[in-house]
Amino acid sequence: MSGGREAARKGSGEDQPWGGVRPFSIKTKLGALVVISVLITTGLSMIAVHTKTELRFITVFSMIATLLITQFVAHSLTAPLDEMNAVARSISHGDYTRRVSEGRRDELGDLAVTINVMADELEAQDRQRKELVANVSHELRTPIAGLRAVLENIVDGVTEADPETMRTALQQTERLGRLVETLLDLSRLDNGVVPLKLRRFEVWPYLSGVLKEANMVASARAGIASGSGTHTRTDVHLHLDVSPPELTAHADPERIHQVVANLIDNAVKHSPAYGRVTVKARRGAQPESLELEVQDEGPGIPRSEWHRVFERFNRGAVTRPHGPGSDGGTGLGLAIARWAVDLHGGRIGVAESERGCRIIITLPGLSS
Repeated sequence: MSGGREAARKGSGEDQPWGGVRPFSIKTKLGALVVISVLITTGLSMIAVHTKTELRFITVFSMIATLLITQFVAHSLTAPLDEMNAVARSISHGDYTRRVSEGRRDELGDLAVTINVMADELEAQDRQRKELVANVSHELRTPIAGLRAVLENIVDGVTEADPETMRTALQQTERLGRLVETLLDLSRLDNGVVPLKLRRFEVWPYLSGVLKEANMVASARAGIASGSGTHTRTDVHLHLDVSPPELTAHADPERIHQVVANLIDNAVKHSPAYGRVTVKARRGAQPESLELEVQDEGPGIPRSEWHRVFERFNRGAVTRPHGPGSDGGTGLGLAIARWAVDLHGGRIGVAESERGCRIIITLPGLSS
């Protein structure tokens, strides 16, 4: 959009007559000032000759007229410069909301457009940086909660430090390390380069692991919450439906984990007591493409809110979770899910459902 504005401004100057010199440019205005001053002086001199007026009076009148015209032209040039200076100072202090008034048809108008485009880009970069930190912070909570649950069970003697338990702790530690590495990729994200580690994987065991981790995290949160006198959801049943059982997909497992985990977390929060969240996986139209579906039994989302579901910090019309003792979260989960799906070139959206909320994800898989 900003590039179009810049191109339109440049194009308006290139199509002007007189060899590319615009009639409202600063050069034209200064030239007109000189010409008008000379004409005034010449005209007053001719009047003085014909009326035999003293030359000193003509000189004073000529100087006054020239100064008034010069003051008018100077004000038209310095006023926008003062505004640009104020806006540039605000940008240097981190305020990217102010803009310079546009509409001029000279070089200062071009400069105003350039400053506004720069402010737009700086504001977008600052917003992306804040979103990255918020998203990564949101994602760090899941492996930390899972790792804490495993270690607390070992310390309390609930489970033994057997290889299987320690392997689970190791998996959470590795996931935590991968998320920290995502934070270190800030420069590549700012440049629009987000690497996808695509590979082929079996859907059933992969999603089974995601659901198992979701149950483990829910139990961990329940234990933490019980110590503080609050409540969390452990009553919702997670159901997995993969058809055919040998279904495979070609995608980035880490990014898809973000999608499914956040959708499950959101569905659980809005499920009724002892409700059911179903995760379905089906084969897509392309080779090793994948269609995922997450459905809950909660109050659902009004159609008027469908287009806002995946916005950051938006919780839709249902501002309070349906289940007992649930909190609304940060409103980042669905935004993270959309971000990960967009990286794959896929689609995510709310679909019709007789009950609850139904979200469908389509991943392209291998290109034909």
